[in-house]
Amino acid sequence: MAEITAAAVKELREKSGAGMMDCKKALTETNGDMDAAIDWLRTKGLATAAKKSSRTAAEGLVGVAVEGTKGAAVEVNSETDFVAKNEQFQDFVRTVSALALKTGDDIAALGAAAYPGGEGSVSDKLTSNIATIGENQTLRRAKIVEVSQGAVVSYMHNAVSPGLGKIGVLVALEGDAPVDAIEALGKQVAMHIAAAFPLSLNEDGLDPAVIERERAIAVEKAAESGKPADIIEKMVQGAVAKFRKENALLSQVFVIDNKTPIAQVVANAAKAAGGSITLKDYVRFQLGEGIEKETSDFAAEVAAAAKG
Repeated sequence: MAEITAAAVKELREKSGAGMMDCKKALTETNGDMDAAIDWLRTKGLATAAKKSSRTAAEGLVGVAVEGTKGAAVEVNSETDFVAKNEQFQDFVRTVSALALKTGDDIAALGAAAYPGGEGSVSDKLTSNIATIGENQTLRRAKIVEVSQGAVVSYMHNAVSPGLGKIGVLVALEGDAPVDAIEALGKQVAMHIAAAFPLSLNEDGLDPAVIERERAIAVEKAAESGKPADIIEKMVQGAVAKFRKENALLSQVFVIDNKTPIAQVVANAAKAAGGSITLKDYVRFQLGEGIEKETSDFAAEVAAAAKG
């Protein structure tokens, strides 16, 4: 049986919104597996949704850059938030974001690209930064979006500097409507994406494994209702359909008015502008998402050191 620490209970409580004792029981029942514990809470109706973590699991910065009808987003990680405030580090992320517009989003190719100023490649510059700043840093990921006609609009939530922050969004809108109308729409949709955290552009783009996980949770939850099998099946289908609708960007309800699906918001904007607008693609990079951050008990470390 894995030891259930107070830190793990606290983390589960923040991720699920469930009570402390329920979180402790969930971790006990699942031998400390965080994802399984979240699922356990949801089957018991103690966690209302698969709460998407907004907690930063790694430090550093997300950078976005737009040139014409093409946009790039990159993420560069560091060990501490202190480095993200370093001008040298910020300049590196800003420069790499601009370089990605030319090299594309393949990390190996981006790392091999020549860094401006004759300082070798991007990877060479990163190695130099690690030596001078004194912290490990990683060029983690990049993503490009572009349209043939229309606009790519960027948005940085809580920017620490223009184009740099912890949640970066790019929205690719294709169409022949006036560019100012497309950009105004793009800014609103980008803010929605930052807040609503869609998992894909449309329902067909959702990860099948994620859908199956939701179905399994729905099946177990519905089975506890004691209703007939045919009713249970309808409950499961309804739960999965609701999940798909709430996690695909085009079918999500616009956060600004809390009633209109994003697909309709785009259609309305196109009609008002007197031209065509299609939401083609998007990027949402949140710093550290998907990275497990190591935690330590400082007091325990000091005590251990004192014992020799």
